[in-house]
Amino acid sequence: MVGKRPAGRRPRRRRAPHLTRSLSTIRGAALGAALALAGCNQSPAPAGKLLVVTSFYPLYEFARQVAGPSTQVVSLVPPGVEPHDWEPSPQDLTRIRNARLFIYNGAGIEPWVAKLLRDATSSGTVMVRATEGIQLLAGGPSSGTGDHGKGPPDPHVWLDPVLAQSMVETIRAALVKVDAAHMTIYAENARVFAAKLQALHEAFRAGLKDCAGREIVTSHAAFAYLARRYGLMVVPVMGLAPESEPTPAQLASIVRFAREKKVKYIFFETLVGARLAETLAREVGAQTLVFDPIEGVTREEQAAGRGYVALMEANLRNLRIALDCK
Repeated sequence: MVGKRPAGRRPRRRRAPHLTRSLSTIRGAALGAALALAGCNQSPAPAGKLLVVTSFYPLYEFARQVAGPSTQVVSLVPPGVEPHDWEPSPQDLTRIRNARLFIYNGAGIEPWVAKLLRDATSSGTVMVRATEGIQLLAGGPSSGTGDHGKGPPDPHVWLDPVLAQSMVETIRAALVKVDAAHMTIYAENARVFAAKLQALHEAFRAGLKDCAGREIVTSHAAFAYLARRYGLMVVPVMGLAPESEPTPAQLASIVRFAREKKVKYIFFETLVGARLAETLAREVGAQTLVFDPIEGVTREEQAAGRGYVALMEANLRNLRIALDCK
């Protein structure tokens, strides 16, 4: 079973505290996909193909775009599963050891990688941190202030299309390191995908240039890099991980903020659920919309072939609705 929890370990409880009687609902549980049913990105590498293992979806998508069909790229975290609370099984660790290249994000979203790095000398797998060279933001608590100046590093770098280009370049260089024979292919694939990311950046910059508001309320603190790039103020309900619980005082602060700023939409994400967002929306007289941190894809999105660029374009459309952009 892929991504199985260690025996005897109980999953974390996910709950939202009380604010008022109308805010006593708990968060919806994260999707518990049947991990034994592996998606197409979980299949083993065909004989003769370079095997590249990635930790979770954004790294899988970026590596797949750069590597092309001559390389087998797999994601350890399967579709429909939120990566913050996922841990590898022994089979996953074996898969990493058998890979020529392992690509991870870093910045704390994969705490289990630390042991792999300590043991790297006994394996021929090249391990690459995709955020190498990127100055990370510190993730602040969900205080309702929008301040991200304190706390552990924020891992959600991929949500800034400009920084995503840096990640793609790091992945390209890593592929060349382990497979120089295909360096021309990797360079061309990276160039094509980077152009798409640049076009996405231009679309965000133009689309968010003239808006009635700049403030948004999101389910968890995943959007600091995107907000910094495009001049938005993000107030998260949860912390860096979506199971991080806000206090009643923090929830009360968010409600006051939403009312003062006349926030019309409360954002939720596909892999976590909308119950808390819906409750907050009712409290402040707002509606709900999806703002996807793209930490993973649903099985339906995977089946429909919706990738990073399409999901980011959907984020832009919903941001323009929420911020009343011209």
